[in-house]
Amino acid sequence: MGASEEDRVGTTVSRRRRSATPPATKPRKPAWKKTLRRSRRKLASFLIPVFAPPLVRFLARSWKVEEIGRENFDSVMQAKGRLMTLWHGRMLLPLPRHARAGHRVLVSPSADGDLVLPLLRRFGYEAIRGSSSRRHLRALREMLSLLETGGTIAITPDGPRGPRHSVNAGPVWIARETGYPLIPIGCVCDRARYLKSWDRFTIPRYGARVCLVYGEPLRLAKDAPDEEVDRLTEEMRRRMIAAEELGLERIGAEKDW
Repeated sequence: MGASEEDRVGTTVSRRRRSATPPATKPRKPAWKKTLRRSRRKLASFLIPVFAPPLVRFLARSWKVEEIGRENFDSVMQAKGRLMTLWHGRMLLPLPRHARAGHRVLVSPSADGDLVLPLLRRFGYEAIRGSSSRRHLRALREMLSLLETGGTIAITPDGPRGPRHSVNAGPVWIARETGYPLIPIGCVCDRARYLKSWDRFTIPRYGARVCLVYGEPLRLAKDAPDEEVDRLTEEMRRRMIAAEELGLERIGAEKDW
């Protein structure tokens, strides 16, 4: 016996209701976990600025630092201004070697960035606060002004949020706008403690061998097309990874990524 018109309509409406049902949302994390996370961050914001600088200084005195490609670094120092790039998780490794040389570091204007400032200042670095999402125009103006007066700026192209070993076009774009060279740097060590963060932040252990590899500088003409910016951005990434691979080979260590 065929279904009535009313039955067919009811069945159609029922199907539409089922199809319109929104997907199940992920369960919210318990409130106590959020409270614990905030408490840990507050504790870290107190402990890190106090204890990290002397601890890193103590460890750094024991590190056996080796350099590869130092001539590349020396060559960009002859320019009026220059840019350096290194991975976010490796920023600790070159701090002692380039301490008090007048270099500036681009630091995110976030709570995590605030934790880094005391450590940078302990080793004689100044910070430029800015990221792609916050204070970027102010940071850009400050960087351009500094480069014009002969400064050196260190940038982590995968920071402040990652993912690890990703890159943005910012450093290469600045190199094009200013005409100043950009040197990709690889930093590795043979023994380290890694934090459980997206960048696996590297803290070389006492007595570790540290290798700093200065890659071949990138230079870009001011009238270069955007396609060339994209190409050299990927080339910057390739050279940074190649520099770390060379450093690991020199000190006989395995890849940690």
